[in-house]
Amino acid sequence: MNRFEKVKQILHNGTVIPATPLALHADRSFDSQRQAALCRYYLDCGVGGIATAVHTTQFEIRKPEYNLYRTVLKIMSDEIDTFEAKTGKSVIKVAGVCGKIPQAVSEANTAKELGFDCVLLSPGGLNDLSEDEMIERTKAVAAILPVIGFYLQPAAGGRIFTYSYWEKLCACDNVVAIKCASFNRYQTLDVMRAVALSPRSKEIAMYTGNDDNIVIDLLTPYKFVVDGKEYTSHFVGGLLGHWTVWTKKVVEMLDMLKEAAKKDSVPMELLTLATHVTDMNAAVFDTAHRFAGCIPGVHEVLVRQGLMEGNWCLNPHEVLSEGQAEELTRVCKYYPDLVDDGYVKENLHKWLHA
Repeated sequence: MNRFEKVKQILHNGTVIPATPLALHADRSFDSQRQAALCRYYLDCGVGGIATAVHTTQFEIRKPEYNLYRTVLKIMSDEIDTFEAKTGKSVIKVAGVCGKIPQAVSEANTAKELGFDCVLLSPGGLNDLSEDEMIERTKAVAAILPVIGFYLQPAAGGRIFTYSYWEKLCACDNVVAIKCASFNRYQTLDVMRAVALSPRSKEIAMYTGNDDNIVIDLLTPYKFVVDGKEYTSHFVGGLLGHWTVWTKKVVEMLDMLKEAAKKDSVPMELLTLATHVTDMNAAVFDTAHRFAGCIPGVHEVLVRQGLMEGNWCLNPHEVLSEGQAEELTRVCKYYPDLVDDGYVKENLHKWLHA
């Protein structure tokens, strides 16, 4: 089995794909040591893929004054290569790609050059393009690397798409997955219906990015009856900013949910678990302030564990919101079974000094 086939199998079986944060020093210069340590943490936790240069990595890495896009991708790719050589396991390398066609194609070529397997194609900042123009952009990038389509919520710079758009996206050759991060049940349903009814449905793996509804997304079969025939789609895994923290527990949780989803009924404790995970996400993503402290919230968890030096972002105005630190303390106290502090403490020195 070649690499593409292995990666495709992992993707379609369903796995944990954390959306990597960016490690910085206090002067906001890049911290390559801790960036590599973060990657080692995720790999040792048992993730099946890692996404880099995405929203959680900060879109600013592309700005000329930082020029970190290639640098961050290379570090993550090299760490994954080292892990694969040592363990014999395959891990999906996902690169975030942004911008209109020239930029998106350029970034996809960089990702391909650095050994990435596929790209998460962001719709962010492109509200001036028509849906058909967005589809043409997808085709241009898919000619370079397999594409993970992306429904990004407007609060994070995305836009609302019609059902017709998702039909057309599903029809694009080399679209191998879709991340749905609409944070909206109606819009999620549009995507799931388009995938279920698509002739390419078996070629597209669905990944939840709905950090407000993770557990329910992973347990729910979406069934549609058309002319007496039943069509089904379901989320097989997650590509999530939330999953960049407490990742050891996340991997364990996904395994449990995948087993539960095979059964005819859902245990009540999993419905309760869904509320716990959403409560934790509210603290990390700062829903009280419309996601203003989303990225610093991720950083703060990792700082407290020692994986990051500080919760700094490239944008100095992007900081924790008032009361967010207290909320993070609260959820860790409320839900200790979902926190992996002990595991991180045991292995931190190894990850930092490998």
